Amino acid sequence: MEKQYCKVGAVTPITSGAHAISLLEYQYRNFMDKASSTKSVDQKLANFFEFKAIKVKKMLENLV
Repeated sequence: MEKQYCKVGAVTPITSGAHAISLLEYQYRNFMDKASSTKSVDQKLANFFEFKAIKVKKMLENLV
C-alpha cells in the first residue's frame, strides 16, 4: 500500500463563471440563515456568521 499525503486545510479555488456565482449566492444565503437562527441563542456565533456572509458578499460583488 502506498502512502498518501493530503494537505490539511487545503482549499480549491472557486472557478469563475455562473457556477462560482451560484455557489457564492448559496453560501451567502446559508450564512445569513445561520446568523438569524442563532442570534437569540448565541450572539457571538451569529456575529461570526454575519461576518462570513459579508466576506462572501464582497467576493460576489467582485465577480459581478
